[in-house]
Amino acid sequence: MNLFLITFAVMLIFIALMAIGVMFGRRAIKGSCGGLNSGSCVCIEKCEKRKKLEAEGQV
Repeated sequence: MNLFLITFAVMLIFIALMAIGVMFGRRAIKGSCGGLNSGSCVCIEKCEKRKKLEAEGQV
């Protein structure tokens, strides 16, 4: 039971630290246009890799 409580406390500490990082203006997490499902890009502004592939006619 002690191991569970220690593990739970450590996880709470890490979650709190991540929340503090977000509150102090850390940039938001962004997705990319690549990945396993590269056939559909949901980005508002296309990334450089996507622009290059479209210019080469591969997409």
